[in-house]
Amino acid sequence: MKERKAIVVGAGLVGSLLTILLAKRGYQVAVYEKRPDMRAAGFVGGRSINLALSDRGWKALQLAGIAEDIKAISIPMSGRMMHDINGKHTPQPYGKEGQAIYSVSRGELNLKLLDLADQFPNVSLNFDQGSTGFDLLNNEVQLENETVSAPLIFGTDGAFSAVRSSMQRLPRFNYSQYYLQDGYKELHIPPGPGGTHQLEKNALHIWPRGKFMLIALPNEDGSFTCTLFLPFEGKESFEQLQTPEDILAFFKKFFPDTVPLMPDLVQVFQENPTSSLVTVRCSPWHHENKALLLGDAAHAIVPFYGQGMNSGFEDCTILYELLETFGDDWDRIMPLFSNSRPLDSNAIADLALRNFIEMRDLVGDPQFLLRKKIEAWLQDEFPKAFLPLYSMVTFSHLPYSLAWQEGQAQDELFEKILAIPGVNQNWKTEAVKTVFQEWMQERERNERIYAKPSEL
Repeated sequence: MKERKAIVVGAGLVGSLLTILLAKRGYQVAVYEKRPDMRAAGFVGGRSINLALSDRGWKALQLAGIAEDIKAISIPMSGRMMHDINGKHTPQPYGKEGQAIYSVSRGELNLKLLDLADQFPNVSLNFDQGSTGFDLLNNEVQLENETVSAPLIFGTDGAFSAVRSSMQRLPRFNYSQYYLQDGYKELHIPPGPGGTHQLEKNALHIWPRGKFMLIALPNEDGSFTCTLFLPFEGKESFEQLQTPEDILAFFKKFFPDTVPLMPDLVQVFQENPTSSLVTVRCSPWHHENKALLLGDAAHAIVPFYGQGMNSGFEDCTILYELLETFGDDWDRIMPLFSNSRPLDSNAIADLALRNFIEMRDLVGDPQFLLRKKIEAWLQDEFPKAFLPLYSMVTFSHLPYSLAWQEGQAQDELFEKILAIPGVNQNWKTEAVKTVFQEWMQERERNERIYAKPSEL
């Protein structure tokens, strides 16, 4: 067995959580982070999309022992609240009654994880220590002012990981990155009088406008963290919003109900950076039994399914469960994790790109809204046979790759359902049930045909 020492490069959300779980297993963990200690410096906003914690993330936080602490600083959001151009609000539940995703501040969550990691005597946190690369031969991390080594190296240093950059020089290492033509900018709705929320507190607010959108997530102090997603170039784009007059005119035209809520709109818009949205895919995630990538370093995704952090936390959960199963046998654990997990990370990357179109273009579409109603009804009528795609991703631990396959199959189902004559007027019918039952029977027949002999 390897000496129980590890280096974690990156003290963000995934790195901090991984450190806690390794420490619980008795590992001596040294963490190196290029930024100053945010507990002293304070968490700087301006480019941080608020996080939406769902079941996969909560499971990891329960393993770390801080789920209740985080729940105390999070706000449940039971659904979307759609804002049309005339200011009309339309709620869309996320799941069944009682199900919610939770808005939490990235900074507060990171601070909590760092504080917990720091309580372990076998953890050392080192800040202002950026990594410039990874020496594959000697298993050393090259920092700006020194070189450190350990039997195990974990790269959790984000989408532009220095550890991964070194691994990219390996033969047969696959890597790709894809940027959306859209960027994002963080904005802010301050609290109302007495710290009240100026919009519905327990909802994720969306202003869909076809090729762009604004979203807002609630904070404990009564404020909302808003994010504008907009193309970089074009007719309606960031490049067109250069002057205070441009900015105000744009918001008055497309988001008129938000203007009275954001008295410092122009100042915040001009001060906060415009950031890009990138999808990163790579494989393998490990080098021999020595180094492993997790989180954004392995699979950065766009934020439109609210699963970036949740999928990174699920990395930690799965790795911890492998440790529990195989007793720290890294010769088995690293290839097992690295060979299986990318299938799911690629699936959630695709789902996140798909959900961008849904949030931006479809949430106000009558056919889309009808589908959501029928999905909820089918789930009530056939609770053991039907689970909507969103619920599979958000309120279950089903592998993302299986959820993606199920989602594609459900697209075929709803093509048939929405083609039923008169379904727009009356969809709680035997005709809809019949189409669903025939779809299920066809799937069962196909599964029998393609099953391996040993499965029959």
